[in-house]
This record gives sequence, structure tokens and C-alpha cells, in this order.
Amino acid sequence: MRLNDIDVSTYQAQLDNKKLVLQQQFARFSVPEIEVYASPVEHFRMRAEFRVWHDGDDLYHIMFDQNTKQKYRVDQFPIASTLINQVMSSLLDRVRMIPVLRRKLFQIDYLSTLSGEIVVSLLYHKPLDDEWQQAAEALLTELRQQYRIDIVGRARKQKCILHRDYVVENLTVNDRQYMFKQAENSFTQPNAQVNIRMICWTQSICQDLSGDLLELYCGAGNFSIPLAGYFDNVLATEISKTSVAAAQFNIKENNVDNVSIIRLSSEEFVQAMRGERQFKRLEGVDLATYQCNTVLVDPPRSGLDHTTLNLVSEYDNIIYISCNPETLADNLDSLTQTHDIKRFALFDQFPYTHHAECGVYLSKR
Repeated sequence: MRLNDIDVSTYQAQLDNKKLVLQQQFARFSVPEIEVYASPVEHFRMRAEFRVWHDGDDLYHIMFDQNTKQKYRVDQFPIASTLINQVMSSLLDRVRMIPVLRRKLFQIDYLSTLSGEIVVSLLYHKPLDDEWQQAAEALLTELRQQYRIDIVGRARKQKCILHRDYVVENLTVNDRQYMFKQAENSFTQPNAQVNIRMICWTQSICQDLSGDLLELYCGAGNFSIPLAGYFDNVLATEISKTSVAAAQFNIKENNVDNVSIIRLSSEEFVQAMRGERQFKRLEGVDLATYQCNTVLVDPPRSGLDHTTLNLVSEYDNIIYISCNPETLADNLDSLTQTHDIKRFALFDQFPYTHHAECGVYLSKR
């Protein structure tokens, strides 16, 4: 499948098919009616990564066909944001003409926002020297006449930040605006419009809950911050240093005073909760003071490990955001021994692919 050659007329059919597949996959759980949250049919993806192909004097983005594995040229990418499409053309038109910028360039990553900012990462198979930096700064100055853009250069064991290595996104959720710092080369939700719907969905659940919230795999606070107003306190964990730093920035910028981020993996948090290990990163944090009745998890594709799964099952309310229905189903085999599924949602983060993002709300029996 070539993602630069989509047919928007097929969107509803593919979305209906995803719902049908989920109904069949989760039939053994007797889930309630699946809530479906559609995506815009094009220009929905806020980030994109392309390999770069050198062909004589020409230079262009390429991707690989998912079925044949053959490379194909990408001049426009309709699933990516309008801003990415504009910048990818403007950027290469200039890089083609600058030998020090095009030499050994093998990949370009784009991260954009609904608020009109973009950061571009240029990846090289060579060291980045003063000559490269001077040329890149001249390029950045020229592109800034058209765009709110930053450029980052990357090479082996080297990172060159010309101004900053992040964008600031503004999302309007239920008539309130939230500001999120999003760093290049770190995880962000790829489909901003669907992400807003995911946050709204979690808020609709949390409006009837109370006490404190525990969040595992919190990233840069995508859920922690918009949910803070529904709980007395939010205790959130994340292992990535970059994401934790972004989360701390976001907490301050959004004037939230009841969210605490601790840099622990989910496995380490379980060890801390069980009193099995002590962590310097927990100095000044008394876990016993939190009265968490609700836990939100947004794990990687591998799902929850056995130890974390056991901890999660102890909470009255579980909100599970999943990017992999297969591992979600495996985890639900355990969780439904103690909890009932109250709501089930399909968030179409990845249109025109087989991937399905799911949300499940479980309540303890």
C-alpha cells in the first residue's frame, strides 16, 4: 500500500470495517456498543518520516510499499498535515542546491502542529561541522520568511539544534485551550484531531469519578493535564527523560498545580508501591498520601506486563488506551476477571491502515 496515493472516498468503508473487526475480536467480552471517533480524511497526520534518495542531481523523499517493499518517490503526502506538505517541497528545493546540506543526507523527519509550528530533523551519515551549521542557519533564515520553523541536524553521536528542538501545540478540548511542548525524536500523538477526541472521551468518563488519578506511561502529559481538573491529585509516571522534561514544562505553562510526574517505568513504580525498592527519583514524594481510585494506562504495543497488570487490577476504575488490539485483548482476559467493561471506543488515529487505537473503561465488580 502506498500512503501517498489514498482514495478519500473509501474512508468510511475502511472505518466501518475496522469496527467490524474489533466487534469480532472482542466478542468474547460482550463489550457494549463500540463508540467510533473518525479522523479527517486527509492532512490528519502531524508527523512524518521519509528516507532520502539521491539520483544524480535530483534528491527526493521516498517511502517503501508495505506489500512489495519497493521504494517509491513521495513529492506530496496527503495524509500529512498541509504544513508538512508545504515545507517538504520548499525544503528540498533549497537543499538540492547546497552541496554541504545534501551530501550524506539520508532521512528527514517532520513534526508539525495545528497551531502552525514545525520542526524538521535532517539525519546524516557524516559529522556535522561548522560549514554545515552555517549553511543550515542560512537555510533556516530563508525558510522562516514563510514558516514558523526550526531545524535540527543529527549524525552519529551528534545533535545540532539551530534554535530549538521542539514545537508547541495548542489543543482546544471542550472549549479550553491546552499548550503542549512536543520534542522531536520523541513520542507524540500522530493525529491531533483524533487525539482531541481521545482526551474528550477520557474527560467524559472522569467527570463521574473522584479521589486521585494514577497514570502510567504519561508521556508529556497529554492526558494528565486535561484530566487534572477532575481529580484531587494526579500522580503520573514516565521513563523517558525527554518526555518528563516536556511534561514539567507543560504543567507549568498550563497553570496546573495538582499533577506530579515521576521518572519511573511501570515496573519500577510497582516495585516502589510494593516497597520492594527505593528510588532516589522518589525523594520528596510520599506514595502513601495518594488515594488513587482510578488508573489510566497508555502502554506501548506490547501492552501491560504481568506485574503491572496485577497492580492495575487493584484499582476501582481503569481507563486503558491501546495502540494494539491484540495485546489489549490479552490484557482484558485478566482484567475482566475482576472488572466489567463499561465503555469501548475506536479512535481512528491511523486511517487507510489496519491499525486501530482503542479506549476501554472498566469498573470493578
